[in-house]
Amino acid sequence: MKRPTLAVLLAGTLLLAGCGAQVEGGAAARTVTVKRCGEDVRYTTPRRAVAYEGGSADKLFALGLTEHVHGYVMPPANPPVTESPWAAEYAKVRFLSDDLLNRELVVDAEADLVVAGWRSGFSDQRGITPEILDGLGIQSFMHTESCFNYPGHPERVAPFEALYTDLERLGRIFGVEARARELIAGYRERVAAVRARAPQGDPVPVFLYDSGTDKPFTAGGQVPPTDIIRFAGGRNVFGDLDARWGEVTWEAVVEARPEVIVILDYGDEPAAGKIRFLKEFPTTSKLPAVVNDRFYVLDYNEGISGPRNIDGLEGFAAYLRELRA
Repeated sequence: MKRPTLAVLLAGTLLLAGCGAQVEGGAAARTVTVKRCGEDVRYTTPRRAVAYEGGSADKLFALGLTEHVHGYVMPPANPPVTESPWAAEYAKVRFLSDDLLNRELVVDAEADLVVAGWRSGFSDQRGITPEILDGLGIQSFMHTESCFNYPGHPERVAPFEALYTDLERLGRIFGVEARARELIAGYRERVAAVRARAPQGDPVPVFLYDSGTDKPFTAGGQVPPTDIIRFAGGRNVFGDLDARWGEVTWEAVVEARPEVIVILDYGDEPAAGKIRFLKEFPTTSKLPAVVNDRFYVLDYNEGISGPRNIDGLEGFAAYLRELRA
């Protein structure tokens, strides 16, 4: 006898859920309309969510949703999950792959929700987009921070506000609204406490170095490090770049004369090698930040959208306060 495909099974499940079908425990299936970027989408409470990268998984774990998470995909750039504040939660779910997100992986996992960012997980080039997953009966959720250039349904939200938006929306999808409100309120309080202690005077010019030797890859205005730098009392010298991440020129870096350089530290490109390059590269060796050895290492998961953005802010803010003391 031929087995029905996953797409058919899931599509049938979603159809029944919309008609008030019963789910595990005898409770009526819960559906709610929540925005996915700028698009209104109807969600049924997921039971087998798949998270791509640490930021996605951390959001789910912070909301207390471990039992709803089937597994995670963690590419090589992400630091080991054993270093996460939610290491115990990672241990309770499946490690699915250390590759990029792809359609076959989530279908094989029988996922009923995929959480990732637009072009940082979801990709039309790799054939895994929300639209494609909709056609397979698999729900998807995109980080609001990545929505500013999402085709057809863009949404522009400042990076930290985007984190709060994600927690609120995921809280509604999973029916844990109170927990989401509690988390958001706590994060807002921590951010307000940092901003109240930020050094006075002109903001410190800061350059974030992600990678690259021919051309530097850096943080634009649409990613958390720009808010981290700003709230701590600094100024991202490329904060006006209307992008998440992008290439600039070394000439532009030299012209900006950063007094502090934030190094994004991740698995396959450790911070020590980047600092060594900046010190030895003639073009950057005379920058004020390099001459004064003012490097701050930001963990990968503190720099991508997720709860650890708050930790990154607090750490960098303490560093700037010491410089101005």
